[in-house]
Amino acid sequence: MSVPVLLFASYADAFGAPRLEVSIAVPCLVEELVHAMRLLPGGTMLPTTPLVVVNHSWTKMTAVICEGDEVALIPPVAGG
Repeated sequence: MSVPVLLFASYADAFGAPRLEVSIAVPCLVEELVHAMRLLPGGTMLPTTPLVVVNHSWTKMTAVICEGDEVALIPPVAGG
């Protein structure tokens, strides 16, 4: 199975695409998905605990991702 992950700004640049299909068995924990992504080319840029959104809601690393969920990783942003 694969989980679609939306990427923005520096994360999209690091992975070379605004969207990835990450091969992982579901259901899985957010932390398992992040670990799988860190093993991909460009994945070393991800912090250990990036900001993650599942189905349009901020979530914790211990949250469960199920088939059909929409996942997005949000990079740190600065404002002024």
